[in-house]
Amino acid sequence: MHIKTLLKITCCGLLLAACTNDSPEDLLDGQPITGTVTYNANVKPIITNNCLFCHTSPPVNGAPMQLTTYEDVKNAVLNRGLLNRISRQNGEEGLMPNGGPRMPQHNIDVINQWLEDGLLEQ
Repeated sequence: MHIKTLLKITCCGLLLAACTNDSPEDLLDGQPITGTVTYNANVKPIITNNCLFCHTSPPVNGAPMQLTTYEDVKNAVLNRGLLNRISRQNGEEGLMPNGGPRMPQHNIDVINQWLEDGLLEQ
C-alpha cells in the first residue's frame, strides 16, 4: 500500500514539474533578431494581430487613430508614442493593446528594431 501511495505522489510531482505557462512567444524573448526588420515582413503581422481590433479604418472603441497602413504605423512610432504605449507593464495606465494583456516582449523588440533599422517598408 505504501508503494502505491509513493508512486502516485511521484507521478503527480512529475506532472506538476512538466507544467509551465510559457507561451511560444515567451520562449522567443531574448533571442536576437536577425536581418533587417521591415514593416511588411515583420511589423505588419504584429499590428494586425494586436492593434486592428480598435485601430482599424475608421478607428473604433475610442482609438484616436488608425494603424492600417505603413504610413499610419510609421507615424505612430515617430510621433504618437506607440513604443511607449506597448512597452508599459500590465495594469499600467495607457497600456496598449487597451485592456491588456501586454503583448510579448519579442513583438515589442521587433518594433523597436524596426525603428533602429530605419522604419523600412520592404
